[in-house]
Amino acid sequence: MIDTTAAKIPEIVLERVSMRYASASSDVLALQDVSLNIAKGEFVSLLGPSGCGKTTLLRIMADLIQPTSGEIKVAGKSAKEARLAQKYGIVFQNPVLYDWRKVKHNITLPLELMGVKKAERDRKAEELLELVGLTKFADRYPWQLSGGMQQRVAIARALAMEPEILLMDEPFSALDEFSRERLNEELLSIWSKVRNTVVFVTHSIPEAVFLSDRVFVLSPHPGRLSAVAEIPIPRPRTRDMRNQDAFFRLAAQIRECFEGV
Repeated sequence: MIDTTAAKIPEIVLERVSMRYASASSDVLALQDVSLNIAKGEFVSLLGPSGCGKTTLLRIMADLIQPTSGEIKVAGKSAKEARLAQKYGIVFQNPVLYDWRKVKHNITLPLELMGVKKAERDRKAEELLELVGLTKFADRYPWQLSGGMQQRVAIARALAMEPEILLMDEPFSALDEFSRERLNEELLSIWSKVRNTVVFVTHSIPEAVFLSDRVFVLSPHPGRLSAVAEIPIPRPRTRDMRNQDAFFRLAAQIRECFEGV
């Protein structure tokens, strides 16, 4: 089940990426020599305990920070070139919505900033609202929505520019377990229609197993790639699959990766 082979058609390639933060007392090594490949259209998770560098790795992929050493390529180009070409959509742990803008206007904000005409923005808003199941809430304000609904708005906004790559940094970690599982299913439903590349950060083993084609397991600080787990559970995935023996076996095998580390 544990397989360290790379995906056959890589879209994102990291080679020996390390990240060291300087501090007044001493330097902190957050990531050490991480190399991995992610295929176009693949759904992968970065899994590991708090402080292992998952978010740092995602931010490096997004060109939000620069690694201390190593190289990253996105479709054969640098991360900066990919960012400037608007290949990324990013969903953070908190939705970061504007309370004074209606839901539909939060979603179309990236289009507005790019100078897209109103008619096209309105058309896109309708399409995305339907995709995330919030058509009836187009004229509500974020503060009128539940946390899960706000995160769906954030996902719709991230998809507004039709990014080839969706980067998600623990987007459901603040939700209760019932809401989290429901949004896992809704995310897979959305992804099945869009089929872009998804990199999903989580510290939940069941969440990673349920969502992913592959799981990249990072060791505790400093973050190193300790294993790559293939998830052979068939798609589409349903809630009942969480109760199957195959699901429990996969979760247990991934958990073993952390033992003795």
